[in-house]
Amino acid sequence: MQRALFGRSASLAQLAAAALDGPLAARSAPLLQRLERSMSSLSIPPPECMLRPLEVPLRYLFGPGPSNVPPRVLAAGGRPIIGHLQPEMYEIMSDIKKGIQYAFQTENNMTISVSGSGHAAMECAVFNVVEPGESVLITVNGIWGERVAEIAERMGANVHRLLKAPGEYYTNKEIEQAIEKHKPVLFFLAHGESSAGLCHPVDGIGDICRKHNCLFLVDTVASLGAAPIFMDKQKIDILYTGSQKALNAPPGTAPISFNDRACNKMFNRKTKPVSYFFDMTHLSNYWGCDGSPTRAYHHTGPVSGFFALRESLAILAERGLEESWRKHKEVAAYLYKGLEDLGLKLFIPDKELRLPSVTTISIPEGYDWREMLTYIMKNHHMEMTGGLGPSVGMVMRIGLMGYNCEKTNADKALHALADALKNCKKSKP
Repeated sequence: MQRALFGRSASLAQLAAAALDGPLAARSAPLLQRLERSMSSLSIPPPECMLRPLEVPLRYLFGPGPSNVPPRVLAAGGRPIIGHLQPEMYEIMSDIKKGIQYAFQTENNMTISVSGSGHAAMECAVFNVVEPGESVLITVNGIWGERVAEIAERMGANVHRLLKAPGEYYTNKEIEQAIEKHKPVLFFLAHGESSAGLCHPVDGIGDICRKHNCLFLVDTVASLGAAPIFMDKQKIDILYTGSQKALNAPPGTAPISFNDRACNKMFNRKTKPVSYFFDMTHLSNYWGCDGSPTRAYHHTGPVSGFFALRESLAILAERGLEESWRKHKEVAAYLYKGLEDLGLKLFIPDKELRLPSVTTISIPEGYDWREMLTYIMKNHHMEMTGGLGPSVGMVMRIGLMGYNCEKTNADKALHALADALKNCKKSKP
């Protein structure tokens, strides 16, 4: 009798399970979910948007960055997570350090990748080598000089701006005269000023800075891998970049390197850096650069981001820096000709001063640049952008860097621009 009851109970359980898996369950599941929520002690229900799958559009990222990421780098970023303090992770970090040294052309031991975007490296540089009240000199011919100046002011530095219009460059004589006048501990220059499309000359500036006992800080976020830079030969004391442009990794990691002059200033401060997170005393240990046999916990690094950065640096090493520079220059020249054939005016007149990775064109007369960019996005699924900071309303920007640096992509961009010129409204002159 007992066995029969158990048998019938098992059958009923099977029938119930079948019913829960059948059409009735599908119809009643939302009702059950609502009932469960109504009985919950939570006052904030799960947001409807989070109950839908993630959707991300496929687009051509032909703006100033981020750029499209190659499948190989995407695959590297999707590898299984490992602990950020495990030996295998330290080995990957060591590979990244060597890859950055190659990309920067430096032998500096104090070479790491900051966890964050290019702005993180920017703050790391300023926070570590400048103390409150010290004088800094910053070239401002676009957005990046403006940003560094604000960062320095926020931490209490005595900031001096060397101002020029977007796209203009500084002679070495102008730079030396300003350094003699303001006697800064740090001089900043953007090598790749992407807001204006300028690639600034660097030769000789390092010598000027050493002559006047001033550190030379250079931003290569938009130029690294696309235009030649030689950290050691050009006597650059601090160099940083971002992962998401010509390096072709996702945003979120920012290579930076300090030479011995910078380290001497950085590790003989009277005050602690204003940021704990960017304090190189800790970061140098985390990256194994301080000579200590053990690494202490500082923060949890972006493990997947480091996987992707390592792969992007590996691609650069396999291709070779000189080939990467050549390819960017070649594709940029091809784009310049196509733009001029469309009747568009390049914003930087001197081709030798143009940034190969980000090309700027003057806004076509009579056109609304926002309307043009919106049209291109809607009809061609392609991102191009307007100016940034002081160059807003002056330029449109086209970026072909790293994985996107191909003549076929230049043709796509030119076709989209031609279509926009034809179909967007033009005001009467």
